[in-house]
Parts: sequence; C-alpha cells; structure tokens
Amino acid sequence: MMRSLYSGVSGLKTHQTKMDVIGNNIANVNTTAFKSSSITFSDLMSQTTQKASGPNAATGTGGTNARQIGLGVKSGAINIAITTQGAAQSTGNPFDIMITGDNFFVVSDGISNYFTRDGSFYVDGAGNLAMTSTGYNVMGWGVDEETQNIKQDTVAALRIMHSANMTYPPEATSRAYVSGILDRNDTDVTSANGKSVNLNFYDALGYSYTARLVFKQSTATNEYSLEFDRLIDSVGNEIDISGVTFGSDGLLQERPTTVSFNNAGYTWDKATKKLLSQDGTTTYASFVTDPSMFNADGTLQDFDTEVTIQDGSGLTMTIGEMMDNIARAYSYEGSTEEFLNLYITDENTGDPVSIEQMMYNLATDAGDNEFPMFDNTDSAGGAATTFDIAGRYFDGTTVTYNPDNGKFSGIGGSTTQTTVTLGLSALGGNFSDIVIDLSESSMVDNKGTSTIGAEKGDLDGLGTGRRSGDMIGVSIQQNGMIYASYDNGMTKLLGQIATAEFANASGLEKQGDNLYSATLNSGEFDGIGVDVTANGGYMSTGQLEMSNVDLSSEFTEMITTQRGFQANSRIITVSDTMLEELTNLKR
Repeated sequence: MMRSLYSGVSGLKTHQTKMDVIGNNIANVNTTAFKSSSITFSDLMSQTTQKASGPNAATGTGGTNARQIGLGVKSGAINIAITTQGAAQSTGNPFDIMITGDNFFVVSDGISNYFTRDGSFYVDGAGNLAMTSTGYNVMGWGVDEETQNIKQDTVAALRIMHSANMTYPPEATSRAYVSGILDRNDTDVTSANGKSVNLNFYDALGYSYTARLVFKQSTATNEYSLEFDRLIDSVGNEIDISGVTFGSDGLLQERPTTVSFNNAGYTWDKATKKLLSQDGTTTYASFVTDPSMFNADGTLQDFDTEVTIQDGSGLTMTIGEMMDNIARAYSYEGSTEEFLNLYITDENTGDPVSIEQMMYNLATDAGDNEFPMFDNTDSAGGAATTFDIAGRYFDGTTVTYNPDNGKFSGIGGSTTQTTVTLGLSALGGNFSDIVIDLSESSMVDNKGTSTIGAEKGDLDGLGTGRRSGDMIGVSIQQNGMIYASYDNGMTKLLGQIATAEFANASGLEKQGDNLYSATLNSGEFDGIGVDVTANGGYMSTGQLEMSNVDLSSEFTEMITTQRGFQANSRIITVSDTMLEELTNLKR
C-alpha cells in the first residue's frame, strides 16, 4: 500500500482535532473567564531508506544526506492562553469580581480546592460567599479577634453573613471636645442662666443622652465657669445627677450683686417662717415642714418630693414648687438653681453660706435664724429685703482665656490643663466618664453671638461611642478585603479573598464548570495563597472577565483547517487513483 495514503489519513485526523479545538473556542465565546486553546502539529515519524554518509578523503567523494520519507502528522500540543486577560464586562452586581493579573480565585467543594477566574459570586443561605454556578465556597482568610487584622493562614470558607456580623455592638462615649467662640458680649453668657451647650453621647448599651453644660461669666471678663447643668435621656426625661463630679473649683467669685425681695406681691412672716402673698391669704412656701425635705448634708431632696406643711392647714406642695416661689420672690424666676447656689459670708464665722444651706438651717432650727432674707421684714410686710451676695457655688470648673488674643489658656487655674472629666460613672449602670477637651474654644468678638458647641469624640474622631448598628451593605476592596457597613456609621473587616498563583499556569488541568486543578507541571497550591496585590494585580467589583476568544482569529484558523482537511482528502483520492491504475495493469 502507498505510504501517502496513510499520511493523508493522519492529516485528516489532526485537522479534525484542530477543528474540535476551534469549535470549542467558538462555543465558549461568551463563557465567563473562558481561556481559548490552540493546537500545534508535529510530523509523525519518518522512514529512512538511506542513512547519511560523511566525506571520503581517500576516494575524494563527498558525503550524502539521509533519505527519509515522512509518514504523516500528529497533534503536537494543545496550549491554553490562560494568562491572556479577557475584557471586562460591567454587571453592577457587587459580588461579581474580576481579577486583573495572573492570579486565580480559590474555591472548594468541601473536599478539594479548585481554581477559577470566574468571579460570579453570591451569598448562600448559610452566609457563605460562593460560586453562582456550582455553589462552591470562595476561600479566603479570616480576621484575628485580638488585632482585628487579616490573619493569612490556611484558607477557609468566607462566611461573611453569619449572625455575629449582622450587627455592630454599641460603645459608650469616652471623649468629647468643645470648640467655637464664646463671645463675652453674648447676652446668654452674661445672663443668670448662662450659655447652654448640649453634648450628645451614648452609654455602653447604645442609648443616647444629652448632657447640658453651661458657661457663665465670672468677675474677670476672660474667666468663665463651666457647669454640668442636667442630663436628659432620648425621650426627654431628666436624670438625677447627684454625685456626678465635674471639676472641683468650689466657689466662683462674681461681681457684687444685690438680691432684692419683690415686695409688690410677696411678704415674709418671720414668726411662722412662711412666704405669703401680700395680703397674707396665700402660702407660697413654708419652713414649718418635715425636715426630711433635706438630705443629711443639708442639700434639698428631689424637687418632685411632696411635703406637707406642719401647721394644721394640711397644705401640700412639692419642694420644687416651694423653691420656685422663693426664687420668683427674689426676682430669680426661671433660675431657681442659680438662686439656691448664691452665697453670702456668715458675719459670725466668715464662712460662705449658701441660700440652700440657710433654708436647711431655717427648716431644722439650726444656727442663726436672722438671715438676710428676713431682715427688715415683719408680718405686716415692712420694707423690701435686699442683701449683697459674695458669689455663688457651682459644680464645675473655671475656663480661662488669654485676654490679649482670646485663645484658650487653661482650666481650673492650670495653664497646662486642657481637659475636664464629666464623672458620669458615678451614676452607675452603663454610663462612662467622658473626658472633655476645651483647647479648641476661644473668646473673641463675634458681634455678640457665641458659636461654641460640644461634639462627642476627640479631634481625631476617637471615643465617640455609638449605638448598635445593623448591616446595610458589604463592599469588596481591590485587595480582596471584605468590609461590612452599618447604619451607625461603622465599618467592620469581615475577611479577605485569597488567590492562588502558579509558576506555570498553563499546566493547570480543566475540570469543567470554569474550574481548574493543580498538576505536577503547574506547581502545587500551598493551602494559604497570596494577596492579589502582591504582584501588582487587583480585583474589580461589579465586573466579570469575559472570554478571551478572538473570533477573527478563530474564523481564520477555521478556513486554513478546512483547506488543510481538503488537501489531505485529495492525497487519499489521488493515491486511490494510482492504486487503481496499478490494479488495471492486469487485464
């Protein structure tokens, strides 16, 4: 038989194989991250009819080349263009990820690890990041509980939506700062009530509160008191702040102030220790009451406490109502707390005595009952009572500003102290102390308007505290790190997508479903993987890698393959004709 006949057959077979490769490429032209293949041919073998001979110096004849007749063709190799990047296809799905570079995603079926460039992922019912097509888990690294950084260890399934990640825990506010302008011509600053500044903060359970701080001007125009006035919860209820410390400056000296008794509508009855209406028919306050209205240290109990006047009238009123009436009689309407904190100097001892302490002495018959509020006043009314105060008590601290440039210059008389601690932990429960920095405040002219305010957290945004937060989104960074965002403004690192790299990526073996497995010639996967950015690669979300099949090249290869197949078929038909002529020699 003619050798050309079998050469033609081998040509048909190899061109058929090439057509199979081309057909598979074209079939996968729209397969996500598909890598095209190409085939190379090599000659099959040759029959040597005469070996080569060298030159003969003795006879002077030259050498001859070997005489070899080729016996056909075979498939040499099928190569995958695995390192050729496919174009990007925008999907808008945040869990669709494309790798730019030579790395591969690592996925697992629970037994073995596989590798893919198909980044079409979703979150399954267990909260795992998984392949959309196969459900295989995407592998990566978890977060170290102590450092909250990625711990690059043996890859594991990325469970990003488990219960621990769905919420962000609350945290108590621990730091705050006061900034802005405190204008000394602001009528609020110079008033009896002072300039109020609200500080919103959180306790350890994430409940929100408002601490009202008050700036009041002292004797010196560059010195102010800063007091903790009240604490209000998120629904508007006021919380008792007894025991809360806020500075420890004691007394604040003010400009001499005369307190005047408004005799037009009120009268003191010294004999019965009552504040009456001008006509004596209405009782506004009385110290003929149960002394239990005061605490052991001489301070008033809660203003909502109701007391009964012990004079047989059966009249009852709250402590707050009594104190408000007295403050109103001395022209301190709406400023009861301010009035109670005024003090005079005891003429006998020279010690400061607050009006609140004076009232305690009246109610308990302790000390001298001849206090200024009764002087020159009798049951018939008498003259209006007036007395000079020496200053006032306050629970707070003093804030000083440089009189030359208006800049902050110290707290509590210290030029190096910039913070004061609001001791809320004294309230117990879930409250924490808050360190307040005042160094960013100033005292300059702002046309009589103060802009001073308080913000939770320090100037670097630390210690702000937070309420509990629910997860509202997940984002994936270019390095594969996965972050959750929460509705309390916080973010949390959930893990990082690991990638694999191989010395010879073309040596990977296809396993179907856009998956590859490692072989001896590709190099082994070490079980840990690498950061995709280590070699300049990166991940893009909302995009998928398209097939790298080039249709123009495939169609061209199809044409040459078809012609090659036709030519080889002609070898067979011509060889057959020659054999036919040979058999026709015998008639």
